[in-house]
Amino acid sequence: MNAMKLVWSVFLEFEAPDYTAEGINTFRDFINNEDAIKGLEIYGAYEKGNLIGVIATRNEGNHIALFFVHGKYHKQGVGRKLFEAVLKNSTLEIITVNSSPYAVEIYHKLGFVDTDIEQIKEGMRFTPMKYQKYE
Repeated sequence: MNAMKLVWSVFLEFEAPDYTAEGINTFRDFINNEDAIKGLEIYGAYEKGNLIGVIATRNEGNHIALFFVHGKYHKQGVGRKLFEAVLKNSTLEIITVNSSPYAVEIYHKLGFVDTDIEQIKEGMRFTPMKYQKYE
């Protein structure tokens, strides 16, 4: 699947430096787990037919499981457009995410707030966050 190839390459470039070998293996195992991926709703951003960004949700669109944009397209609004697609399709007023260290500031710019301090589970570092659709 092209989406997981993009996710893996962006993860290796921008996320993996913040993780231990255990965390990198945990992430790789997740994106290679066909059953886990089948349970996600995946949105893609394209330029000239090439996939340049991916956002994937679970729990009826209310939890972001994957959010990756090719480095060449960072800070160009691609991630915001992907997130807007999630907003349109989520079923609850709150969207949650467990943000990687690299993405915390990106989520803050999108309007997410931290709900707890950074945690580590199976080598994966993350900060639990939420987005309130309607205030």
